[in-house]
Amino acid sequence: MRIIGITGGVGAGKSAVLNYLEERYGAVVVQADHVGHLVMEPGESCYEPVLELFGNEMKNPDGRLNRKAIGQTVFGDDTLLRKLNAIIHPAVKTYIRGRIADEKEKGTAFFIIEAALLIEDDYGAICDEMWYIYTSEPARRQRLKESRGYTDEYISRIMGEQSSDEMFRRACDWVLDNSFSFENTRKQIDKRMQQYESM
Repeated sequence: MRIIGITGGVGAGKSAVLNYLEERYGAVVVQADHVGHLVMEPGESCYEPVLELFGNEMKNPDGRLNRKAIGQTVFGDDTLLRKLNAIIHPAVKTYIRGRIADEKEKGTAFFIIEAALLIEDDYGAICDEMWYIYTSEPARRQRLKESRGYTDEYISRIMGEQSSDEMFRRACDWVLDNSFSFENTRKQIDKRMQQYESM
């Protein structure tokens, strides 16, 4: 089984790439952000520690944690964000390692991990290879305005908080340029996947 890590900046079009890998190559895709939500559910490993950190006022009437309120609370508070990440990130990695073991037993050919902090959280230690989804800034801005309704000011703020293009390129094994048509992107992916088959 080949384990591929996928990362890139906001608006890079990672979801379309993941969907294609899933549909065309039968890849099992796990997104760290989704796992982060899962481990905060009642009864899961991070529920009580997060509740202890933020207090009962962060609990919805149904008992679930109010992730939106938590997000607003940690925004701009680096100390609190670090404490939250120290709870969530190790649990996410533990979950993903468990999924990898399960899929290996099933004989899965490709296991994809998508994470915004793939490099920072040292997923390179888990992955056989890491891909950087590059998209030009004008294309990213256009996508974020059309798909999410973000303003230029908000986009600039998010982009300013993310890793640089240089850092992504330096840390990853392969760069996929997703700036143009998705047909172009598919050709790049197909070529890469064919290289694995010939190894």
